[in-house]
Amino acid sequence: MTQHAPLIIDVAGLSLTRTDRQRLKHPLVGGLILFARNWQDRAQLTQLCLDIKKVRHDLLICVDHEGGRVQRFKTDGFTHLPPMRALGEMWLHDGKAGEGAGAMRATNAATACGFVLGAELRACGVDFSFTPVLDLDFGESSVIGDRAFARDPRVVSLLAKSLMHGLLQSGMANCGKHFPGHGFVKADSHTDIPVDKRSLKAILADDAAPYGWLNTTLSSVMPAHVVYPKVDARPAGFSSKWLNDILRGQLGFGGAVFSDDLSMAGARLIDGQEVSYTQAAVAALNAGCDMVLLCNQSLDGGRAVDALIEGLTEAQVKGGWQPQEASEQRRLALLPRAPATEWDALMVQPDYMHALDQIP
Repeated sequence: MTQHAPLIIDVAGLSLTRTDRQRLKHPLVGGLILFARNWQDRAQLTQLCLDIKKVRHDLLICVDHEGGRVQRFKTDGFTHLPPMRALGEMWLHDGKAGEGAGAMRATNAATACGFVLGAELRACGVDFSFTPVLDLDFGESSVIGDRAFARDPRVVSLLAKSLMHGLLQSGMANCGKHFPGHGFVKADSHTDIPVDKRSLKAILADDAAPYGWLNTTLSSVMPAHVVYPKVDARPAGFSSKWLNDILRGQLGFGGAVFSDDLSMAGARLIDGQEVSYTQAAVAALNAGCDMVLLCNQSLDGGRAVDALIEGLTEAQVKGGWQPQEASEQRRLALLPRAPATEWDALMVQPDYMHALDQIP
């Protein structure tokens, strides 16, 4: 029987309940995403991650930890990382060192940010962060804003590649988001369904360009809950045209694809119809996603989480969705391959101390 654990779920508190453990044991659950509510201090986070791995060692422990305003753990020794725009601004300032000096300093600082980000998370037992943001900074999107490196896709690509180099040094995979680009639209897909009316040619030449240029470096991609009607009526995360034909076919990407959070408003309407979490998950998986996220649904006892697990199980039995061995291999490839450096050892590691000095 084909193994495939596509569901990334969450837990409500600082430690696992018996119900959390039962959910995490389910063969369709492949990992979980942590939030600020799952954080008290490093000791608690480390214990939580240990307990998760005791349930199943192959579970992927994820977090949205980019720097700036999207950083879930900020106290008890965690470095406050700058928003990525700070690196884009550094790129533009050559000072007296001559043309291009700012770019060289910025790429080095980006690598330092990636290493510190990955090493600190891994020291507490977290496997993976959904970073870097590859969206372009058009100055329009409040939800992206200073999370973007820059407006120029070439600058974004090189800074992102440098950040991913730092993540790699720490033993962590990466996730480029939000394909093919969320920066052009004003609406926030957490609360609305943004629509980007540009042509495919315009998007490929600009927003989506980093995905092609980084196809040997990206280990995973998260599509946007944005509709690009000139390409497909469905949001990118539910579109086989975007995921299979364009991302994998045209742009040559071979890694894992995560849906963005299925509880966001941008994920609840497909082809003009309001859909359940199960319908959204099945649509995302059938469109080419390897994994689907359902966030913040454990807070009321987790009825929605249980309904999704049950619904996806039923969809599999009825042939509405088929597990993919290739998807499971892509999920497992995101797990760290070497043991992490423990926190106290990391704090005195010369590479780490040097990286801290390079962060703007």
